[in-house]
Amino acid sequence: MKKWFVASLSVLALVPVCYGDLDLQGSLKQGGLIWATVAPGSSATLDGKALVIADNGLMVAGFDRDAKPAATLKVCSAAGACDEQVLTITQRSYDVQRVNGVPQKTVTPPASVLERIRREGALVSKARSQFSTRQDFVKEFKWPLLGPITGVFGSQRVYNGSPGRPHYGLDIAAPTGTLVSAPIDGVVTLAYPDMFYSGGTLIIDHGLGVSSTFIHLSKILVEEGQLVKQGDPIAEVGATGRATGPHLDWRINWADQRLDPALIIGPMPAQLMPE
Repeated sequence: MKKWFVASLSVLALVPVCYGDLDLQGSLKQGGLIWATVAPGSSATLDGKALVIADNGLMVAGFDRDAKPAATLKVCSAAGACDEQVLTITQRSYDVQRVNGVPQKTVTPPASVLERIRREGALVSKARSQFSTRQDFVKEFKWPLLGPITGVFGSQRVYNGSPGRPHYGLDIAAPTGTLVSAPIDGVVTLAYPDMFYSGGTLIIDHGLGVSSTFIHLSKILVEEGQLVKQGDPIAEVGATGRATGPHLDWRINWADQRLDPALIIGPMPAQLMPE
């Protein structure tokens, strides 16, 4: 017998399943993260890609900046009964941000640093590919830093007049040395002081492929393998790498899908903004 479940957060969706009640949480938007708990022994795929299901039945998925308008979720019970539904993914429009004053060598890097860029990119990919059964991401995130938002997820960046890759993070302006705190619990998988593009770079694993990345840091206060708790100081704001001024660039990934932190954490509390 099919039952219907409804997303419990900002985006509503009706999806049929063939067993029990399923509560889908999160945001069915480009850049959004969703998760749900299924019965023990179940399996699931999203557009044919197998989703990892934890021992307690928790599964998670995310939608990249340019996710297509529809995604097919298929859930099968331990007995083999399957059902699938097409999820409607809200499409978004993105701003164009013009960033001037960036050192030209970081806009068009010389051949001498290409090997360094490839090596650092591999380190980031390795850190984000580390898989744990942690489930920290289902808790309420808190802002790692309060301040003016100067860059948003998905915007197209034009550096010194040259179109660049989209911006995949959320930028928060603050003076160099301002403390950055952990938005949620996790384990540090990368602490690198000076990457070519991102400068001081920190990645924290929140479980089941969900991770946070913090870049342009002036100082990293934690080490790889260290467990951090929500609110712990983890770094200091900087302007390292490709940056024109001090700020925190906070990013969230689910595996290789780049997600929007603003959809996960919600609006910054105005009453807590620094004067």
